[in-house]
Amino acid sequence: MINIGVIGYGYWGPNLVRNFMSDPNACVKYIADRDPSRQDKAILACPGVTVVANPSVIFQDPAVNAVIISTPVATHFSLAMEALAHGKHIWIEKPLTTTVMEAEKLVDEAEKQKLQLHVDHTFTYTGAVRKLKELYEANTFGDLYYYDSTRINLGLFQYDVDVLWDLAVHDLAILYYLLPFQPIAVSAHGIAHFTGRHPNTAFLTIYYPQNFIAHINASWLSPVKVRKLILAGSAKMAVYDDIEPTEKVRIYDKGIVCPVKGEQTYSVQLDYRMGDMWSPKCSTREALALEVEHFLHSISQETHTETDGRAGLETIRVLEAASKSLASRGDLQEL
Repeated sequence: MINIGVIGYGYWGPNLVRNFMSDPNACVKYIADRDPSRQDKAILACPGVTVVANPSVIFQDPAVNAVIISTPVATHFSLAMEALAHGKHIWIEKPLTTTVMEAEKLVDEAEKQKLQLHVDHTFTYTGAVRKLKELYEANTFGDLYYYDSTRINLGLFQYDVDVLWDLAVHDLAILYYLLPFQPIAVSAHGIAHFTGRHPNTAFLTIYYPQNFIAHINASWLSPVKVRKLILAGSAKMAVYDDIEPTEKVRIYDKGIVCPVKGEQTYSVQLDYRMGDMWSPKCSTREALALEVEHFLHSISQETHTETDGRAGLETIRVLEAASKSLASRGDLQEL
């Protein structure tokens, strides 16, 4: 049995607590939150769990094996370093930290202490994304061309991070999970429509080797909620719509066929391939439940999770470069 202490019972905390309490290999011993109203909610929802205001109580209890950090990103580094200093495994919300330097220190310290550092990139554990990975590894898509994502809604405006760090981080985690190669440069454009606020609408372009490109449209200022991405290849193309209740992934046998390569390409007529569309079966299991199981297994078996500290670090590396590009109105930032 792995004893758990959860720090933060705000927007995402109750979902984490529910899933850890539902797993037979975990026992939630503590919930910490400095907000009295959230403490009251935790007491009502989780009878038998000790609710405290100060997370130090969790760190100092030797019976606690792992700490779940679900707090504002600015607090992640200090809380995680304290947890590691007390020998605790860590589950931490996205994004991992506010800077690459902080992320590198956490990764190094976790590896030094031989402790798990897991980043909650939940979309990586959805049935749809795991199906895309399965199809890619089976060479269903052929040569990959591009990734195009629209991740927009009305709110929630975050006070501590901009829209890329809040929403585009999901796509960066998906790309890290799907692709065998890493990005080489980024360019970002965006704007803050409200004085004193972070950019609420942004467009991020990511350049990769092998002639692959990714584009992410992220906004908190949309009249509709859209969670849709396209993964296009030379053989097949996929559309993943997370809002779709049933057929979340659709595979299209569509594309362009170029009969020659090289300089002669410009002088020939392109052929269009218009084949079938099909929707593969995807697991409907709650992603967070699978992720919790994966995290607990990694502790007991001393193996890294699929979204470990290094995965979180590479995501922060792209976000930090994107922030620099955003501040310079789209200047290309090499990685």
